[in-house]
Amino acid sequence: MELLALLLLTALGWLWYDSLNVREIAVRAAREACATESLLFLDDTVGIASVKLARNGDGHIQLQRAYDFEFSDTGDNRLKGSVVMLGQRVVLLNVGVRPPAALHRVV
Repeated sequence: MELLALLLLTALGWLWYDSLNVREIAVRAAREACATESLLFLDDTVGIASVKLARNGDGHIQLQRAYDFEFSDTGDNRLKGSVVMLGQRVVLLNVGVRPPAALHRVV
């Protein structure tokens, strides 16, 4: 029974440590995507949206984590974006559809 408890605690510790590393990768990816698109990455953080098991390209099962974050295109609004991680790899980064900053009318 003690061995089972020790194994459970070890597994939970590994999950916590791995989640911290993956979260940092997601923050970095969101920050770089916002910088590339000239957007403001708000709060400098991501929040976990879901965790599930998924298969990678080799067919191995890994944890897939989805994170949400907020950004702004004008500085006066808050828009939602997301990052999906499979293991420690970014598989999807979404900054959503944004309306054009200024509509130019040709006369």
